[in-house]
Amino acid sequence: MIPVTSFAGKTVAVFGLGGSGLASCHALKAGGAEVIAGDDSADNIAKAAQAGFTTADLRTISWSNFAALILTPGAPLTHPAPHWSVLMARQAGIEVIGDVELFCRERRRHAPDAPFVAITGTNGKSTTTALIAHLIDVAGYDTQMGGNIGTAILSLEPPRMGRVHVVEMSSYQIDLAPSLDPSVGILLNISEDHIDRHGTLEHYAAVKARLVAGVQPQGTSIVGVDDGWCRNIADRLDQAGKRVVRISVKNPLPDGIYVERETIVQAAGGARNEVARLGGIGSLRGLHNAQNAACASACALAMGISTDILQNGLRSFPGLAHRMEQVGRRGNVLFVNDSKGTNADAAAHALSSFADIFWIAGGKPKQGGITGLAEYFPRIRKAYLIGEAAQEFAGTLGERVPHEISETLDVAVASAARDAEASGIADPVVLLSPACASFDQYRNFEIRGTKFRDLVTAMPGVKPVVQL
Repeated sequence: MIPVTSFAGKTVAVFGLGGSGLASCHALKAGGAEVIAGDDSADNIAKAAQAGFTTADLRTISWSNFAALILTPGAPLTHPAPHWSVLMARQAGIEVIGDVELFCRERRRHAPDAPFVAITGTNGKSTTTALIAHLIDVAGYDTQMGGNIGTAILSLEPPRMGRVHVVEMSSYQIDLAPSLDPSVGILLNISEDHIDRHGTLEHYAAVKARLVAGVQPQGTSIVGVDDGWCRNIADRLDQAGKRVVRISVKNPLPDGIYVERETIVQAAGGARNEVARLGGIGSLRGLHNAQNAACASACALAMGISTDILQNGLRSFPGLAHRMEQVGRRGNVLFVNDSKGTNADAAAHALSSFADIFWIAGGKPKQGGITGLAEYFPRIRKAYLIGEAAQEFAGTLGERVPHEISETLDVAVASAARDAEASGIADPVVLLSPACASFDQYRNFEIRGTKFRDLVTAMPGVKPVVQL
């Protein structure tokens, strides 16, 4: 835990008592602050009270003694309308911040030169965060990974020299961290997302840009430039005198890092140097993972990690659960769990990564269905459709893709495994990438992915995939 000393002797309101909110309460109390905790959920309030914190309905008490409101990222700061607690804080004239801001203040107070890597982007944040943490760990550092990827940032060990904090950040978290100042900041990409919480794509992009704009003076801003929003952000950072490393997986760059024929290349001053090779690394298959790997490699190089250690780290990266996770092999059939592919855009990344696919798809459908995936239909040898979307997806696939309505995941896995083995194809892939939410049959995508994994590993003859 990181004790928050910046509010020692002061009273702080904390709204939102999930994992990060409770962690903030503990950290503030450990640092000497008095905490008054609130939530819209009676269950969360009860948990905070059981943990020994003073709880209250923050709408009914005076805010005159509060020094700040620590707000959960789940509560809206600006759109579609500020949360009632935000309005009360503004009326009281106190700041509204989040747990990332508390971390930044503690780091500046106690270890301002401690390495701090922050990662954001519309897609690929979690994989890139986990990969960077893995590379840094392989290089021998004390590595702390958290933030949006799962572990609350204040639950990590405190900043100090030799210890690297690798933190994934959503736009919501960035919005609540006005003095965010990583030593390495990474912006992967920007596409339309979370407009309900930011109002416009312009505002969403501006929030994301703050992570790389706030990098410390001697630090490094790493920006993927394969979309127009990020290209403009990189140019503005350049003009502001920031050290910018541009990343592309679509085009060679005269100055930056790009991917060409599964090779990560660094270009500078007319020179071109091979940094690492991605060929044969199953956990980093696909163009989207090439971008993740290129950004992670740029971070490793910025931290002085050698190319030998970098290559070894890339090859030994196991990947993340439910994100193109190689569950196992039976004979020549590879089973891949991409349960995180909860919409068509995400499923497109998985479908583009393989040639002969026995595709398990369906669940609770999202707007647009799978009509946008038509370019990948030639890669699909057969589809196995489950959940509420089965009939809709069957209509979209029509006569272009052989398919069956399996209804449930256990039937789909058994049928796909049988057909893949009988196909005579050299390297068939049974791929769960549902292009749907899970909520019709499973509480979340993790439970759905775990069920797939359990079904596969229970089959006789399935062997784990060994990452080289």
